[in-house]
Amino acid sequence: MAHHKSAQERIRRNARRAAVNRDRRSRMRTFLRKVEEAIAGGDPKSAQAALRAAQPELMRSAGSILHKNTASRKMSRLSARIKAMSA
Repeated sequence: MAHHKSAQERIRRNARRAAVNRDRRSRMRTFLRKVEEAIAGGDPKSAQAALRAAQPELMRSAGSILHKNTASRKMSRLSARIKAMSA
């Protein structure tokens, strides 16, 4: 256990940040799962709507939870899959 006041504060801060990141990661994964389910369902309109809802969540997590290039790559691949459905 930490004995210095600053170390104790750091432990509390890390716990708060971990909880926030865990919630954000869960929310992002939920939105991505909805897009995947819409793609699997075969309806391009609902898949496009799900992607439109997921994009802000994915970009919000870029930089804090995900690397920004990872978030962009996920968006690009999902967009390409939806575009291939309608073609």
